[in-house]
Parts: sequence; C-alpha cells; structure tokens
Amino acid sequence: MFERVAILSDIHGALPALEAVLAEPDVAAADLIVLTGDIADGPQPVEVLDRLAALGDRALWVGGNGERELVAAHAGHPASYDVSNWAAAQLREDQVARLAALPPTATLSVAGLGEVLCCHATPRDDEEMVLVDSRLDRWAEVFAGLPAEVGTVVCGHTHMPFTRLVDRRLVVNPGSVGMPYGGDGAWWALLGPGVQLRRTRYDVDAACARVAAESGFPDAAAWADEYLRSRNSDADALAVFGPRDGR
Repeated sequence: MFERVAILSDIHGALPALEAVLAEPDVAAADLIVLTGDIADGPQPVEVLDRLAALGDRALWVGGNGERELVAAHAGHPASYDVSNWAAAQLREDQVARLAALPPTATLSVAGLGEVLCCHATPRDDEEMVLVDSRLDRWAEVFAGLPAEVGTVVCGHTHMPFTRLVDRRLVVNPGSVGMPYGGDGAWWALLGPGVQLRRTRYDVDAACARVAAESGFPDAAAWADEYLRSRNSDADALAVFGPRDGR
C-alpha cells in the first residue's frame, strides 16, 4: 500500500518541465512516481530517459503509444511526427530495449483509493480517446472487463487534467508535463488519500531557450514555443479529439 503516489504523464521529452516537477517537495517525498506513457517522444529524449532512470525503483513506468512508435521508428518504421522520428534516432539501444519492455498498464494499492489502475489512454488501448465529457456508455465500453476491485483509473494521452466519476469508478487524468493543452506549466497529479491535480509553474522563457539551445532537433525552438507555452487551448483540443471518442 502506497501512501502518496505522484503521477507524471505525457512528458514528451521536455527536460525543463520534467525537472520542475521532480523538484516539487511532494514529488520528492512521494513513495512512488508513476510515469503513464509518452515519456520521450520530444526534443530531449535521451536526457529525459536518463533523468528518469536515475530514480531507480522509485519510478514505475507504463508504456504509451509514444513508446511503441519510438521503438518502431528506431527499427525503421517511421512515425507520424518528425520529432518522434528524430527522437527515435537519438536513443541508445538500452533505452530502446527499456521502452519496448514497458507494460501497458500497472495496478497498485493507494491509501484512501484502494486499487488504482494506471494506463496511458485507456486500459485496453494506448491511443483510444476518452475525455472529461465522454458519455457514460463510452466509458463503460473502454472499462469493460476491468476487475470490480479497481475503483480508480488513471489515464493520460489527451494532455488535459480532470477528475470525474464514471458509474462509481473515479477517473483521473493528470494532464501533461511537457505538452499541456489549456495552460502553461507542468501538470501532474498526487494520489493518496484523495486526488490532487497539480500544476508546477516554471520559467517558460528560460525553458524554451534551453530546449532550443540544447536539443539537436532542427525545429526545437518552434516545438518549445508551441508546447511549453501551451499555445493550444483545451477548447482547441476538445474540438479535435471529441469526434474520436465515438460521439
């Protein structure tokens, strides 16, 4: 049973944002840090993976579509995004092997919440869309087959934080550390005994300059300007993602 668990999702290879969250006292003091996918597909993939590997057993890694696509791109099957193809080419073989071995879900016991299942998008698919306003029968569909004792599901993928009840089951999306939609800063969640959605503020101007200077990705400056500054609002994202949840 874990007393406090920090959930970090969708880091997307953004080292300054990750470092800001790891410096949070509540993250430093957490019993466990759970990484719920899309960890390294961004402008600083090697650095982010090395920083997280240094956490050792304090970190529990779950794979997402980003990890799957990086592994495939490294093997010569191009991804849809230039930054992912570039990132895949930077990774060491040990890093590729680690990403390839990540489980799609992890279940743990958290004080006050009981059995918590962590995944990237949904428990059954690493790029399926469910949103804060998805209808209940859609949620029932993606949760079909979950053990009854799982009372909380943590999912990321859509980069927008929320909590909601779904027929007695609590759903938590921590938002995105490195590519937030709806507001700058690095978004994450703290579990136990309840749920806190958290936002870590950091110097975005300095972070953008650092990514542009330190990354070898040709479009690093533009990437940082769009994503670290959260140029895309939650309304923009919901308009794009909404039709993908079957509504």
